[in-house]
Amino acid sequence: MNTHHRINYIELQAEDLEAVKDFYSRVFGWKFMDYGPEYVAFNDGVLDGGFAKGEKRGGGSPLVILYSENLEASLKAIEEAGGAIVQPIYSFPGGRRFHFTDPAGNELAVWSEV
Repeated sequence: MNTHHRINYIELQAEDLEAVKDFYSRVFGWKFMDYGPEYVAFNDGVLDGGFAKGEKRGGGSPLVILYSENLEASLKAIEEAGGAIVQPIYSFPGGRRFHFTDPAGNELAVWSEV
């Protein structure tokens, strides 16, 4: 459902679309649909987005933050799937989170209330 002024799609760049599809399906269970060799759309069960083939965007890229019910298990799954932890778990007002990079070099974060 589209809601005015709410995020409903995120687009990222990736040189290797197969690597990011494998990574996100293994770690987070995302579903993918290919739109030719240059673009793949995803759905995480709530939010839609896509990966366009190409080099990652520079410093102006948004930080996408994912929620986890078990932060440690998510961190482990990311590492096992080939992601790199760039900022270990830390506390902030309202919860804890960590940052990682995916196989394409995109930086994201995962957070939890506990």
